[in-house]
Amino acid sequence: MMTKITLRRPDDWHLHLRDGAMLAGVLPETARHFGRAIIMPNLVPPVVTGDDARAYRDRILAALPGGMAFEPLMTLYLTEATDPADVARAHAQGLIHAVKLYPAGATTNSQSGVRNIEAVMPVLEKMAEIGLPLCIHGEVTTADVDIFDREQVFLDTVLDPLRQRLPGLRVTLEHITTAQGIDYVTNASGDIAGTITTHHLMINRNHMLVGGIRPHYYCLPVAKRASHQQALRAAATSGNPRFFLGTDSAPHTDPTKESACGCAGVFSATNTLSCLAHVFEQETALDRLEGFASLHGPARYGLPPNDTTITLEKRDAPVPYPAKIVTGAGPVTLFDPGHPLFWHVIA
Repeated sequence: MMTKITLRRPDDWHLHLRDGAMLAGVLPETARHFGRAIIMPNLVPPVVTGDDARAYRDRILAALPGGMAFEPLMTLYLTEATDPADVARAHAQGLIHAVKLYPAGATTNSQSGVRNIEAVMPVLEKMAEIGLPLCIHGEVTTADVDIFDREQVFLDTVLDPLRQRLPGLRVTLEHITTAQGIDYVTNASGDIAGTITTHHLMINRNHMLVGGIRPHYYCLPVAKRASHQQALRAAATSGNPRFFLGTDSAPHTDPTKESACGCAGVFSATNTLSCLAHVFEQETALDRLEGFASLHGPARYGLPPNDTTITLEKRDAPVPYPAKIVTGAGPVTLFDPGHPLFWHVIA
């Protein structure tokens, strides 16, 4: 039985760092284990121009503690006023690595997102021309669609027609939560990939709703049935290079989570590697963890794997992770997998 595994240092291909005091508090939790991360642009106001991305990158690097090495990979927030020339210029300068499409109202700070796909076609056409990836929050937001069906409806009514119209567009379907999403990415022709989160591999909607509502499991897209969770686990551990890690680690202070209208987001940066080792061991796939966490993502984004490595060791005693991370913005509850984790990051 394998009790130690060494990987190329992993990357996180979907990460929320926020800004200000929250950024300073949570950044070390990612930089401790991850070499790079695709940084989400849904600040208030959002990161919509190349200049915005440069300024945000500088704030992230300024908040990085001394002695830590971490590279933020910046993105732009797609709006109906986004300038294709600005996007192309930021890409040519190596400043951005993707553009993020939020359907308006889909999740936290998505009010400035896309309501009419026609309004952003000039940007998408330019992105297809220059090979810049589009990261997508894949849900419709129409009120008549059940929240558990929004991902599947998005695939049928938005994503597939878009990809048929722009077959050269490079698409990353982020935080897949359904078997239908897995099937689409697996079987679709063309340039498409998908990220899978730590928490969606470990929980389903029963964990969030049975025996009382657990607000720290509430995220968007919302966790689905156990059958969908199993499809995610099968895809993540399959070795298919179209699937890789994007934690969607999203910090909110406890008062904003534990309220009458709590925020969507799960914070998992601190214990993701222990969680992943647990899942991959359960699925008898520890030999494929490096691909999912460290290799498939860089290949997707045209980057080399990290030169350094990280080692995990399974021990008899559980890892003593804190229940909360203290930040200047307030306490942030760490994702609780519901059981002890025995895989320790040792180097």
